[in-house]
Amino acid sequence: MTPTLRRLFRASIALALLSAARPTPVDAQPAVWEAQAKRVTIMRDQWGVAHVYGERDADAVFGMVYAQAEDDFPRIETNYINAMGRLAEVEGEREIWRDLRMKLFIDTLEIKALYAKSPAWLQALMQGWANGLNWYLHKNPQVKPRLITRFEPWMALTFSEGSIGGDIESVNLRGLEQFYGPRSGGAAPARDDAESAVQPFGEEPGGSNGFAVAPQNTVNGHAMLMINPHTSFYFRPEIHMASREGLDAYGAVTWGQFFIYQGFNHRLGWMHTSGGGDVIDEYLETVSPKGKGFTYRYGSGTRNVTAKVIRLPYKTATGMAARTVTAYFTHHGPVIRTQTVNGAERWVAVRMMNNPLDALQQSYLRTKATDFASFSKAMELRTNSSNNTVYADADGVIAYFHGNFIPKRDPSIDFTRPVDGSDPRTEWQGLHTLNEMILIKSPSSGWLMNTNNWPFTASGADSPKIGDWPVYMSAQREDNARGVHAVRVLQGRKDFTLDGLIAAAYDSYLPAMEQLIPPVVAAWDALPASDPLKTRLAVPVRTLRNWDYRFGVASVAMTLANAYGEAATQSQAAAARQAGTPTLEYIASKAAPAQLLGALSRAVETLERDFGSWQMPWGDVNRFQRLSGDIGAGFDDSKPSLPVAFASANWGSLAAYGQTGARTTKKYYGNRGNSFVAAVEFGPRVRAKSVLAGGVNNDPSSPYFFNQGERYATGAFKDVSFHREDVERNAVRTYQPGQ
Repeated sequence: MTPTLRRLFRASIALALLSAARPTPVDAQPAVWEAQAKRVTIMRDQWGVAHVYGERDADAVFGMVYAQAEDDFPRIETNYINAMGRLAEVEGEREIWRDLRMKLFIDTLEIKALYAKSPAWLQALMQGWANGLNWYLHKNPQVKPRLITRFEPWMALTFSEGSIGGDIESVNLRGLEQFYGPRSGGAAPARDDAESAVQPFGEEPGGSNGFAVAPQNTVNGHAMLMINPHTSFYFRPEIHMASREGLDAYGAVTWGQFFIYQGFNHRLGWMHTSGGGDVIDEYLETVSPKGKGFTYRYGSGTRNVTAKVIRLPYKTATGMAARTVTAYFTHHGPVIRTQTVNGAERWVAVRMMNNPLDALQQSYLRTKATDFASFSKAMELRTNSSNNTVYADADGVIAYFHGNFIPKRDPSIDFTRPVDGSDPRTEWQGLHTLNEMILIKSPSSGWLMNTNNWPFTASGADSPKIGDWPVYMSAQREDNARGVHAVRVLQGRKDFTLDGLIAAAYDSYLPAMEQLIPPVVAAWDALPASDPLKTRLAVPVRTLRNWDYRFGVASVAMTLANAYGEAATQSQAAAARQAGTPTLEYIASKAAPAQLLGALSRAVETLERDFGSWQMPWGDVNRFQRLSGDIGAGFDDSKPSLPVAFASANWGSLAAYGQTGARTTKKYYGNRGNSFVAAVEFGPRVRAKSVLAGGVNNDPSSPYFFNQGERYATGAFKDVSFHREDVERNAVRTYQPGQ
């Protein structure tokens, strides 16, 4: 352990020993909360961003979660209702399978035991977290929680990682229903699970972009970091938390968590991108009845299947009801579905990381790291299972960690498919250490990036070589259009400034169009003059032929290309999957010309039907709108909205902007893509710019509901107030929680 990290850990432990709370009578708790509130100052800047200052780290946690509750308590509560598997208690029987999925991994009795054995410094933070939320509810009796009226410190361990779709959400709900439904007397059909299902091409992908630029490639000689998560809008707010114990972190926090998930401090910054190594395995179990239970084959013998009764309460029209499910577990993990193999039904058990205590510690400790060594020490906890990490610091170090939690496996076995659970060779053999994983540090190229793609183009010629690593080291086995784009805007440049890095991250070129457009143009060229499509599509084809593949609010070609791209990929995706070829590559090399011309014809017809003409400027069609703070709020063509130039990540737009879910309007309204975006320069004095989708507050009557809307829609970043003197100069309100 480095001296710096040793001091950090000792300070944290010393803090906890001083501030870890003893059990307090319920009627005395408001006084305890109030006393802690007096050790906290919140400053709201002109954008509504909360800058929270606490005497101790636990006080800063208290204040930052209080500020979050002021901005959007419903999202905080919903995150923890879901994390504890209690969604059906507020939304009805249709959510019981989602609740079961959580309870297969998150057992509140086990979580409480973990809390009891947590280090004192972490208990202090969790106590501050619960105190802050309870103080908010105490001071705001008009706020009516749907379910959680009192937060307990242990609850923080139920939601410890921060990703928009954690590993647990990879378990398919319909598989759970089909397995456990008949065994529990039937149930309501499971709701479609968009987060865990394999999305068809054309659905706006989740994910993120992370760029890091080394000092030798910048004008000022300072390392820079581009923080660009692509999430559901309003999934994370922008916040700043600091204490007298060395905490000073700014960035995006997932609602209700007490650590900055993607952001920076006074010395370094970190950006997580979804992806990494293969971290989840499914095991085919050969199960046989035995008495009232079951056994499963393992090696040359058998083992007993573990049974656990799980109660699933749910809301009804007249009150509450409950269903009980007997859940089954092998030593690999919970049973989640069945699969037929050679005519025989096999149970499928799933294994994944489930270590909330270390995950919460890692999530918090990285925010207090001061250099690459201390950041790496936190990473050695190896519990950031669903993410890569792009890193930069004031010492000029840039780095890329491809994954963090990666089990060791027999490389001769194909773990991309369910493996034989009876074969001991399929067991995990511990975890890879940090230096055994794909790690790029300060490459000679002076830049690195990830766009949820493979790591083998992450830093140009300095990228790792695909043949040097086991297949499971990278769950991604191909590049994506954003990756192609990122390489083009980063390589060969030595003139980066903060504004130049932002411009690169918002570059308007769409590389996917290089595969989509030429084939349909060539198909039209080959048509005989007598074909009706030769006349019908003449002007649309000329528009696409003359286009520079760049988005813009005035671009008619962008509107047409987007509609054609959606039609073409939807029609060709199934054939591409069957051929084992990426959809865009299939369109470029194998799709029948008539099918592509048909897709273009349908695109023209759709635009004419919806707008009266296919010749629509992109900004008239592609809009940004926020009507309410409701989770899952809809859109309305008759209500005000803003034009947006950005395009879907599917086309290689680094500034991703797209819509998920069923479209019920004629215009396109984004609800996923760029969310919180920040560019940071790590000089002697940290300098940063950022923009947030809409605003930090979910109340339409708040001045901070949509005050960043126009900036977001145009990519006009604001200067971040990070240093205390800047925060004080721009503060429009200074108060203590509860005032």
